[in-house]
Amino acid sequence: MARSRRRGSTTEEERSALQTRRRFARRQWRRRWLAWKYVVSALVLLVVVVGGLVTVYFSDALAVDGVEVTGQRTLSDDEVRAAARVPLGEPLARIDLDQVRARVEGLAVVRSVEVSRQWPHEVLITVVERTPVAVVEVAGKVRGLDEEGVVFGTFKKAPAGLPRVLTTAETSGEALTEAARVVAALPKDLAARVDHVTVVSVDAINLELRSGVEVRWGSSTQSDQKARVLEKLVLQEATSYYDVSVPGNPTLN
Repeated sequence: MARSRRRGSTTEEERSALQTRRRFARRQWRRRWLAWKYVVSALVLLVVVVGGLVTVYFSDALAVDGVEVTGQRTLSDDEVRAAARVPLGEPLARIDLDQVRARVEGLAVVRSVEVSRQWPHEVLITVVERTPVAVVEVAGKVRGLDEEGVVFGTFKKAPAGLPRVLTTAETSGEALTEAARVVAALPKDLAARVDHVTVVSVDAINLELRSGVEVRWGSSTQSDQKARVLEKLVLQEATSYYDVSVPGNPTLN
């Protein structure tokens, strides 16, 4: 009887040990599976990322097939596209937007440019053109002058309402910029009264109104205040000469 009990006890011990080994094996398998699961997930993610990069940067699937141009007034779409020189057929992600912007900004009439990607296949170019505040004659051609003193474009005839800026061979670029700032500071109604602006130097700028009245302006300093003073004088005092170079103490004849 004792032997039978010992054999039965041994069998129970063996079964318990076997179950313990099986549970341990299952735990080990689960640990290995979790480890491999992370490895497999990382490999799949890597494949997806690499595939996406290849598609975006090297594949024809996202290549440029068009250039959209907006915002311009005088330039045509073709003129902007020709200046931009966007390489069609190149992957959109590899287009150097800064170079495209710099090339379009090289057009004299362009004040600023924004260039962006229009996924999946286009480049968008948004142009802001310069606006003339006056016209100036250069080499026998009537050209626009914007508020920054930049000369651009040509006109067969000066646009109505824009004053002329008269210069000489000695007029510097700085003096021309000063004159542009003066004109830009004039209210619209007052600017329409100005026939021309004479630029002698940066601090010797004079206006002549369409009525023949002369105005000594000086430099562009305090131009907003000078414009307000001149408006009041023109409305209140009829004379042939105003001096607003010192707006706090204007004089007239």
